[in-house]
Amino acid sequence: MGTEMTTGACDHFAIGIDIGGTGIKAALVDTVTGKLAFKRLRVLTPRPGTPEAVAETIADLLEAVTDRALELELIADRTEIDRLPVGCGFPGVIRDGRVEFTANLDQSWVGSKIAEIIGEGTGRRVYFLNDADAAGLAEMNFGAGRSHRKKTVLVTTLGTGIGTALFTQARLVPYTELGHIEMNGADAETQAAESVKVRLGLSYEEWAARLQQYYSIIELLVAPDVIIVGGGVSKSHARFLPLLSTRAELKPAKLLNNAGIVGAAMIAANDGKAKVKKSESKG
Repeated sequence: MGTEMTTGACDHFAIGIDIGGTGIKAALVDTVTGKLAFKRLRVLTPRPGTPEAVAETIADLLEAVTDRALELELIADRTEIDRLPVGCGFPGVIRDGRVEFTANLDQSWVGSKIAEIIGEGTGRRVYFLNDADAAGLAEMNFGAGRSHRKKTVLVTTLGTGIGTALFTQARLVPYTELGHIEMNGADAETQAAESVKVRLGLSYEEWAARLQQYYSIIELLVAPDVIIVGGGVSKSHARFLPLLSTRAELKPAKLLNNAGIVGAAMIAANDGKAKVKKSESKG
């Protein structure tokens, strides 16, 4: 997919990792274009998904990314890729370096010092942000949000759960976790996530009815100008987005399942800061 990188070109690259409830993905990312240097690598999230088990899996993935880059002759030698920044999207809330909450990983994560654990397990400094915030950051920089940077934009990721990332005037409001709002007396994501559609065998029409209720509640709470719908299922957006009615402009995500990886790489390249590039349009 890529061409041979010079040492100078390596300055534009970072490694992005996306920790999910079912899988962990990683890739080498060009942080100028938002494109992956090669197809992302994916392994199953360990069961149980303890900090130590996930750290070991990430270390193996980093080694696999390095091997792949060398195999494709995308990079001159191992020391070059070992110096690249690494970012990681995490399914939960991290405050002051400690995990406060995670819904889809082992609860032994809560209270843990995530950067220390992953750093010791990989031998690398790793920057972290919420996985949905990472996906949102990617869509705002390179995807469906590029022309809406002056507006209030809500990015939702439909997968194991429902992740959300809220941006206003191109600034991220971190850790919104709006997949956990109450709907019918329970967490909304337990009723409307894509995993629920699969588990219950819902048709797109049946699932859309649940999504409609969810987005109607969201609009009462946040009133975004634009709602971007992401996650792997967004590749099938034509089958369910037309069934939804929202005040906000409803758009499918463009980066699909690569968004979390790209956003994680972006925060690594910016020394831990969630930056949205200045708009070149009037959006």
